[in-house]
Parts: sequence; structure tokens; C-alpha cells
Amino acid sequence: MQPQSITISGIGKGFGADDVLKGIDLSIVPGEFLSLVGMSGCGKSTLLRIIAGLETADRGTVSIGARDLTDVDPADRNLAMVFQSYALYPHMSVRDNIATPLRMRRLSIWERLPLIGRLLVKAETLREIDSAVKEAADVLQISHLFDRKPAQLSGGQRQRVALARALVRSPSAFLMDEPLSNLDAKLRAHMRSELINLHDRLGATFVYVTHDQIEAMTMSDRIALMSEGRIEQLGTPDELYGAPATLTVARFIGTPSINLLPAEIDNAGDVLLFGRRLGLRSSNAARGQATLGIRSEDIFPSADGIGARILRSETQGADRYVTCQLYDDEKITVVLRQRAGEEISMNDQGRIRLGFSKAHMHLFGSDEKRCELTSLEQVPA
Repeated sequence: MQPQSITISGIGKGFGADDVLKGIDLSIVPGEFLSLVGMSGCGKSTLLRIIAGLETADRGTVSIGARDLTDVDPADRNLAMVFQSYALYPHMSVRDNIATPLRMRRLSIWERLPLIGRLLVKAETLREIDSAVKEAADVLQISHLFDRKPAQLSGGQRQRVALARALVRSPSAFLMDEPLSNLDAKLRAHMRSELINLHDRLGATFVYVTHDQIEAMTMSDRIALMSEGRIEQLGTPDELYGAPATLTVARFIGTPSINLLPAEIDNAGDVLLFGRRLGLRSSNAARGQATLGIRSEDIFPSADGIGARILRSETQGADRYVTCQLYDDEKITVVLRQRAGEEISMNDQGRIRLGFSKAHMHLFGSDEKRCELTSLEQVPA
């Protein structure tokens, strides 16, 4: 199986008056695991269906390798799609479900008939199909399920059958539309590991649609975060988490959500938080109102920090998340993360002072785009 690149150029799509995709440009390198992620309605599933040929774009092109597939039928694109609903044939055994794509491709209508087909089809062709089915089943470790029907399988087993049915075609790329969303949390985590291992073994190109940022962050080589029919940011999981390009990306990526605080940029470009200078300067931020983003791990108790009151504390395994209300603006709460068991210094009224890691602050201007920040200690006199 030779992995292929996928190139999407200027793809636009509308449904009635709604412009769902607004000029998408995206290049996926051979063998890459790329996730399309975003809120419901952002256009990620529509984009995947356009790649598969199940939807027709209003404008733009789709290429696999050097081949333009924009007007090619789905069956001729050599792409394998795995759906959220598994789409298994309930009356067929696991073996027959996996074999169906090969039988549809390699056998004529007459050869697929139940009785007469056995007399027409070549024995060598049947052996080749059976060999390919067994090979795919061995990769997914489901050979022992060959004689079962889908109703006799667990959710994870059905998902493996759907993957084997995709794998048996030796496709140029795998397209997956929220394939784990019907599984419970424990099985979903297990299947994430299996998909990562499958990708590593095959070296194939994977395009994966999900609204679950944890799936995208743990599985992907790169993530394309979509919003309102556009790609907000394309990059590695670390890039989206550590350097979000817009407020939309900052809000979506990270658990718990990033803490957002109202800030101000003065005429010199200095950043003020609740009227206090932070010792940070931005050279490209518009003067006036802005927003500071601070991850929970970058907030800590500090004797000379901002006053706050603890509202609640939640322990989740090795971490504890502490929600605090800021005195400077009592409508604002922040969440800081600590190791479970660490002591928090506070007075009898549950009041503490919080400091912020300046090196890890994110500044967004009035246009909600990321602005560069420099510590005043690094600014030449």
C-alpha cells in the first residue's frame, strides 16, 4: 500500500443560502495522520465527504497524488471511508462484510449471484479475495469473529470489522468520520490506541474527523481546526496548544478551557491587567482592549499576585483543579491546576493570591488574532 498525498484547493460548498465551506486550501502529506476538528456545523464532515466524492463541491479541486479527482466517481477514487455508524450489513457474517468491497470490485453482477455465480467465478479469484480478507482480519485481530453477524458483536468489534473492510481494499488513503463517537469512554480510549498502532503499521494517509479535541490531540501528526467553514489554524497538537493563532483555537484546545482575562494595551504597547502593568509589551497589538489567555498550569499561588477567593476544588487522579473568583472583577473566575496533595496557602476566609507565568501568556487583540509578546526585561533600552 503506497500512501498518497491529498491536495485540496479553493474548495467551496453551500447548501441553499448557507455557505458551509469558504475556500478551503489544505495539503496532506503521504502517510500523515491529519485530523479535522471543530464544533458541530463548522464544515469538517462536509469537507471529508467532498474528498470522498460523496458531496460535490461548488468550486475548487481535490487531488490524490498527482491525479485530479474532482469529477471522479467515489468508487473510482480508491479511498476507504469509515463511518460513525459502522455501516455493516446485518444479514452478512463478518467474513462476508469484509469481503464485500473486493467482491463488488472484482466480480461481475453474474459472478456475485448466490448460486450461478459459484459456477462462473474463477477459483483463483476467490482464493485471492479470501487471502486479502484473512490478511486484513489478522491485522485487526478479528479472524475468530468470521462467522458472527454484526448483532453478535460489541461496539469495539464492529468498529474493527468496519476498519478491516476499509483496509482490505488497499486504499490510497483512509477517511474516518467520527468513528469512535458511539463507543463508551473506556472503549474509545482503547480504540484510539488501536488506530494509532494501525496507522504506524500501515504508514497510510489518515484523514480523521472529530469534534473531540482529546482524540485530535492524542492521535494526530497535524490538526486542522475549522470554524465557520474556514481553517482557523493548521499545525501540530503542540502548536495549537502552545501558540493558538486565534481566540477560537485557544478556547477549543485544552482541558480545562484556557482562562481568558480582559486586558488593555496602552500607547506604548504595554499590557495592563486590571490596571496593573505586567512587564509585557506587544509590538503588533492594536491599542485598546485585548484578551489575555492563561492555561491552568501557568497559574500559581504567589504572595504578590492578584487577590482571589477559592470557590471549589476538584481532584481528578493526580491533578487537582481549583476554581477561584478574582477580586478585581468578581464576574471572572480562573482555574489553576496543581498536583493532588499540594498545599495551597490561603487565609481563614479562603483567600489567596495568584501569579501568572508571563512566559506562557497568550495575547489576543480586538480582532481575536494572536499578538506577539515580549518581556520588558528583553526590550533594549
